[in-house]
Amino acid sequence: MSQFRGPVRQRGAIGLMAALTLGMALVFLLLVVDSGRLYLEKRNLQRVADMAALEAASRGGDCAAGATATTYATASATRNGFILPDPTRTLAVTCGALSLDANNLRVFGADPSKSEAIRVIASHAVPRSIAGGIGALFGGAPAGSTLNLSATAVAALPPPVAALTIRSTLLSVDTSKSAMLNALFGGLLGGNVNISVAGWNGLINTNISLLGYLDRLKLDLGLTVVGYDQALGTAVNVSQLIQTAINVLDPGGTLGATVTIASLQALKVAAGTTKVVLGNLLHVEAGSNIAALATNIKVFDLVESFVQLANKKNGLVATQQINLAGLAQITARVQVLEPPQLSAIGNPKNAALAPLGPNRIYVKTAQVRTLLSINLPVLDAITPLVNAVADLAGPLTNTLNALLNLNLVGVLDSLTCLLGVPCQTPDIIVLPAPIRLDVALDVASANSYVTAYSCLSPTSKTLTTNTSTSLVNLKIGTIDPAMAFGSNITPPTVVAQPLKVIDIGVKTCQRFLLVLPFNCTPRTPGVGGGLDISANTTVGSNANMPHVYAAPAAANLPDINQPPFYYSFATTNVVSSLNDTLNNLQLNMYGPSGSLVSVLGTILSSVKTLLVNAINSVLSPLLDTLINTLLVSLGIDLNKVDVGANLSCHSGRASLVI
Repeated sequence: MSQFRGPVRQRGAIGLMAALTLGMALVFLLLVVDSGRLYLEKRNLQRVADMAALEAASRGGDCAAGATATTYATASATRNGFILPDPTRTLAVTCGALSLDANNLRVFGADPSKSEAIRVIASHAVPRSIAGGIGALFGGAPAGSTLNLSATAVAALPPPVAALTIRSTLLSVDTSKSAMLNALFGGLLGGNVNISVAGWNGLINTNISLLGYLDRLKLDLGLTVVGYDQALGTAVNVSQLIQTAINVLDPGGTLGATVTIASLQALKVAAGTTKVVLGNLLHVEAGSNIAALATNIKVFDLVESFVQLANKKNGLVATQQINLAGLAQITARVQVLEPPQLSAIGNPKNAALAPLGPNRIYVKTAQVRTLLSINLPVLDAITPLVNAVADLAGPLTNTLNALLNLNLVGVLDSLTCLLGVPCQTPDIIVLPAPIRLDVALDVASANSYVTAYSCLSPTSKTLTTNTSTSLVNLKIGTIDPAMAFGSNITPPTVVAQPLKVIDIGVKTCQRFLLVLPFNCTPRTPGVGGGLDISANTTVGSNANMPHVYAAPAAANLPDINQPPFYYSFATTNVVSSLNDTLNNLQLNMYGPSGSLVSVLGTILSSVKTLLVNAINSVLSPLLDTLINTLLVSLGIDLNKVDVGANLSCHSGRASLVI
């Protein structure tokens, strides 16, 4: 047996093993090469699908009339060597929208009416691999000569972004308005402000980038977190917020001599250390694309909002003295009850699902309380009113006798006034002392929010809003300023006491000879009571007014980084003229004890008309002037509210999402 174990007998085995090893290596090499070929084909096909989907989405393709999505995707595929038509190649383009499944994974849903996302499936029939043929030789299933490869790509632009802006209607400042703004802003901040006319106009005519402002605020605060949630949610000194605006407008620190920068510096000094949260003024939905912040707002609007937000925190009351020669002397007191929501940015799709929910796009004006204490001229200098009061003596005597159990005579020469017998007669006068008339205005917020949108294409889009104008409560009478303002946490209810304007006194007269005049004792005031006036009127707002921002009026709705398109919502029953309100003044008579006398008939109608007209001639133009200056300086116009809208159907560049 030893002869079979020698080297000579094993020489052929080594050669056989070498041949088998070489054969196997050749098969593996063929598999690797063939697999590499299929991998490269698949990768190239995926590249074609990716580029086609991105181009169709980037160019705003759709699957409606015209089927531009297919056109754009086919053009991209052709440029990348995927030539169509070709019996071995297909390119399927589908439009639709994205949603999340139970595992929070994005899922594409086909919908030809939508173009939020575009899916491209590229297919290519290639020669079957050698491995498949080898498998068939060893008893596998018969294989065709070709193998169909496919690649799927879904691309989408960033979600739509909408913005609402509510603006002040103050467009220019003159000398009189400049003085009022200095006193108003200084009082609300708790400091002194002295800004020139040119300085105020500089703030009004200067825009600031919201994106640039938030970026600089993050830098100034030393924040490194991605996004702007922390900057919007951090309590910051108002002086720092103003300084950040200065840093944006004057990054090199070389414009300190300009009126705009000097005005901001003055406001910064007055602002003190009051801390506020910027997110109460500017709302940016979490996760919004950074391009959504590329919008501009007026510096005046921004600073005005800072001042109002600071006043909400410090609870101060701005007091201003105003003298109108020949009319009245006024003390104006102002307090901000709720600050405005100046601007809101977010996804209109989320907002439309719950218009007043956490993702709402909502703006509002400030809620403000104003008290005007007006020292009116002496009413007894108004001749028609004095004559009317004198004419009251006769008809009012019987009423007073019947209602108040008095024994008055209307005419001293009557037979009841015998010689030597004292007679009592009414002595009715308009109060000779200067009268302080208080007018309280509570102005609730005007607001607007997004309820719907449409994005058929970048040039065919709409934004629907619901807007309510300001609700104004007006009270006229005597009001204690100390009881009208509070800490702003729970503002007190304003109580207006009736204002006494006519006193019904009595004097006792007698005469001893017919040729002699009556000799009367000094007048006793209030014996017959008097007349007072008051008003408590609500000037109704226009609530829930729908409006659609659309072409041609809205000029195709500007994109998010363009100036907004403003629409003015007019009010009804506005307080631009208070004639209707003052005609509804309550004129009441009260007895000696202060109790109201309700049965007067038409005795006082003529006096009421004259009294209301006399006060109205002084008060109405006065309030027109004050309201149109004072409240407009706070971004509130009782005649209208201006709401600006922006809508970008897709902000930023398209990306592959599946």
